[in-house]
Amino acid sequence: MKRTLFALLVFIPIVFAQAQNGEIKAEGKITDSRTGQGIKANIRYSSIPTGSINGRFNDSTFSFSIFGTAKYQITVSAEGYSPRTVIVDPKDINEENKVIRNISLSPKGEAIVLDHLIFAQGKAVIDPKSYTGLDEVVQMMKENERIEIQLEGHTDNVGSPKGNLELSESRVEAVKKYLVSKGIAKGRIKTKAFGGSQPLKNEMTPEARALNRRVELRVLKD
Repeated sequence: MKRTLFALLVFIPIVFAQAQNGEIKAEGKITDSRTGQGIKANIRYSSIPTGSINGRFNDSTFSFSIFGTAKYQITVSAEGYSPRTVIVDPKDINEENKVIRNISLSPKGEAIVLDHLIFAQGKAVIDPKSYTGLDEVVQMMKENERIEIQLEGHTDNVGSPKGNLELSESRVEAVKKYLVSKGIAKGRIKTKAFGGSQPLKNEMTPEARALNRRVELRVLKD
């Protein structure tokens, strides 16, 4: 019995190590943000931070192997669309040993909502959960040093218009400060505040108000 238990205890770590060291696939598709239709794009990937593992595709989908704990960046560009860079993290693996990361591209000049940007209620303090999404913007701007962006701040339309304008301005400045702290030159980042003057939804529901509270990114030059 003791021998069987010992064998079992040895076997479990071995199996766990094999699972950890197994091949992981990063997969996804490239789509138009308006229509959801697939877009044939130039797709480049590389390991972070060295870029020692890299590759490229010219397609509307991608699939490549990732190993160990290194993160990878994927940069996508297509004619008529603003470029985009995302970060793939092995810790996001699913039960099929895959990390799925679909990427939507917006037409040039169209604002992109920073979906995962979270602020403290009524303040310009960025929640640390937002850093991963902002780091994708950093990687995009480091990948292409010609890119210049404009950050546009919006609030809901509840409360003082003057207060909302000031809050939206403080929030885009907080985002700019974060990007600059990661090595992006101030001159490449413009800011603009709108307060509650440009709602996405006019309903006074909590869901509509949440959608209206946002920071958008507009690529001015690439």
